[in-house]
Amino acid sequence: MKQRLLLCLLLAFALIYFAVPRIPLGDPGLGGIFAVAWLLFALIVVGGNLVGLLYGKNKRKTPVLTEETRKEGNKLRRYSR
Repeated sequence: MKQRLLLCLLLAFALIYFAVPRIPLGDPGLGGIFAVAWLLFALIVVGGNLVGLLYGKNKRKTPVLTEETRKEGNKLRRYSR
């Protein structure tokens, strides 16, 4: 999962790197609107991938508990006598 997010993030950065010098950001009319919209969507893609990388679920393997460890674990979690 993280490899896919990292790959998408790198590809999005590459697209932005190559596109920013070529798109007409200051042009009036439809070309300028398209350039600004494209750049905003590209930044949303980068932000979404960063959020996925930073706040993604960490999949941990849970250890198999035996009956003895379950009973001991319950004793440790009690807060009253």
